[in-house]
Amino acid sequence: MSQKTTQRRLLVTSALPYANGPIHLGHLVEYIQTDIWVRFQRSRGHEVHYVCADDAHGTAIMLKAEQNGVTPEQQIAAVKAEHELDFADFLIRFDNYHSTHTEENREFSSFIYLKNRDAGHIATRPIRQLFDPEKQMFLADRFIKGECPKCSAKDQYGDSCEVCGATYAPTELKNPYSTISGATPVEKESIHYFFKLPDFVDFLQDRERSGRLQPEVANKLDEWFEAGLNDWDISRDAPYFGFEIPDAPGKYFYVWLDAPIGYMASFKNLCSKNPTLNFDEFWKEGGNTELYHFIGKDIVYFHALFWPAMLEGAGFRKPSAIFAHGFLTVNGQKMSKSRGTFIKARTYLDNLNPEYLRYYFAAKLSGSVEDIDLNLEDFSLRVNSDLVGKVVNIASRCAGFINKKFDGRLTAECAEPTLLSEFIDAGDSIAHHYENRDFSRAVREIMALADRANQYIDEKKPWALAKVEGKDTEVQEVCSVGLNLFRQLMVYLSPILPATSTASAQFLNISGFDWDSREQLLLDHTINAFQPLMTRVEKEKVDAMVDESKDNLLAAPAPAPVAAAKPPKAIEATTDQAAEINIDDFMKIDLRVARIVNAQHVEGADKLLQLTLDIGEENTRNVFAGIKSAYPEPDKLIGRLTVMVANLAPRKMKFGMSEGMVLGAGPGGADIYILSPDEGAIAGMKVK
Repeated sequence: MSQKTTQRRLLVTSALPYANGPIHLGHLVEYIQTDIWVRFQRSRGHEVHYVCADDAHGTAIMLKAEQNGVTPEQQIAAVKAEHELDFADFLIRFDNYHSTHTEENREFSSFIYLKNRDAGHIATRPIRQLFDPEKQMFLADRFIKGECPKCSAKDQYGDSCEVCGATYAPTELKNPYSTISGATPVEKESIHYFFKLPDFVDFLQDRERSGRLQPEVANKLDEWFEAGLNDWDISRDAPYFGFEIPDAPGKYFYVWLDAPIGYMASFKNLCSKNPTLNFDEFWKEGGNTELYHFIGKDIVYFHALFWPAMLEGAGFRKPSAIFAHGFLTVNGQKMSKSRGTFIKARTYLDNLNPEYLRYYFAAKLSGSVEDIDLNLEDFSLRVNSDLVGKVVNIASRCAGFINKKFDGRLTAECAEPTLLSEFIDAGDSIAHHYENRDFSRAVREIMALADRANQYIDEKKPWALAKVEGKDTEVQEVCSVGLNLFRQLMVYLSPILPATSTASAQFLNISGFDWDSREQLLLDHTINAFQPLMTRVEKEKVDAMVDESKDNLLAAPAPAPVAAAKPPKAIEATTDQAAEINIDDFMKIDLRVARIVNAQHVEGADKLLQLTLDIGEENTRNVFAGIKSAYPEPDKLIGRLTVMVANLAPRKMKFGMSEGMVLGAGPGGADIYILSPDEGAIAGMKVK
């Protein structure tokens, strides 16, 4: 029989999604992984509190709000509402979902900073950065572009070249410009505040050796220790959307300082709603509680070095463990908008059952930091085979006989006690895999049990027995065993399939599927009428999801950088009239509202302007448009909305790569007018 467990008290977090765009399937790997683990722990009878929040600070959010014509507070509130709805519809159940732009987070950020400052762990020194003289702000690497200092490729970001792969300082760019205003940046000095991470080397190395980290993460930390730790720049200059540093007017905490503190703030907010919870019991040293962070492998540096060091300097408890996972690929490749595999959570939900994805991710996830792949063909086959063909099939095969022939009543005695004992005993091994986040091994063992259950039913053939006079008792016994086996499987699958679990509990007429409940068999028990628990994945819906996610359906080369329509000469067809297309041809064109964030002359070009277009979700496009004669002062275009063909194949030009086409009308020359939507439109909106 199962091993009894002592109740534990756990606080669990997932990394905070950035409040600057929608949730996509890559994000969901982490939240689904965490939610499954939390649900498992609760099914074991442990006290678990699962908190999260939106990461709501930084320059990117400030600029996005400005582009959308709203305040940063309005921007983050709208995104937070979308995030919460997506998570809820994926059955991810937080006990509290908060924001880093809250008073709780301001207080904890200031407290932790001041404690570290007073302990001597904060330093100040001048640094030189590129500064936008028009926007009056310092520029992060992502907001600077120019020519690569190595290969002279144009429009490269301020840290690395996408053409030759070179890395460099932004001050090394040739002909740099601000992607925010288009202005030429200048170097400027500013005093910055630094967290002295090297002060904590011995402490961090001791933690790394304590077994609190996965082997792959510990090995990575060893590399960083060997290379030597550096002070961490924790300040940014105004204008900046965030918290002002207490003793430094005009200086703001860098977003990554207050982001992990958001875990504390969210839990503090939960405590204010639930007076039975004591914040100090989970965040002060020496308690009997546990703290776990689930994160992606790309933010290990912040969570395994800066975060515990800041907590140590401020006198708070440190995480019991940090669990990192890998990235998601789709069909073996990086998620791609052009292939339709950069799939938003909402796009998935509009087409498919969220439990399909929960199950598929569980079947792929292990306790390591390896990447996982969502192969859409395998996804359909596995869900249909495992969940519909094996698990749900057991209930549907047996329930009909019990409901029709025996008024929903199961037998008073178990006809196969040895078989049921095997299923019950398997719970200890499955629990071990869940505990270690090795969900894929847990799923394999569960599906092996499902195969065994189906084998038993196939051997007994209740459908054949039901046709033989005098065999009703055997039919009832076989189907009662089958439904008890199904009940065991649902205990093991309930952390992964919460909605199916709820529907199954209603059908079986039981309160739920707590882990230990499997030890009490359903004997002399009445079930309810069976309702379908899950339908098959339909290929058409998977295809529809991919099609809705595509951002580059048109593969034809771009004939020109701008479409300028001529005024009609006559109603009848003329020799220069374009060939007719049908509605299917037209529907292939993806027209998007775009905001012009930069416009400038192209050196050596008589007709071209270079436009930087924001089409939403932090996605910008570089487009060369033949409208110079119509717009001799290109800076007047900055901030305007226009319409672009977003799925035109990129075109290599003499001056660089053109990644789309803006639409205009007019006879040509100085009389071309780019199409301008109403100001109510937003960047990225599809034109219907």
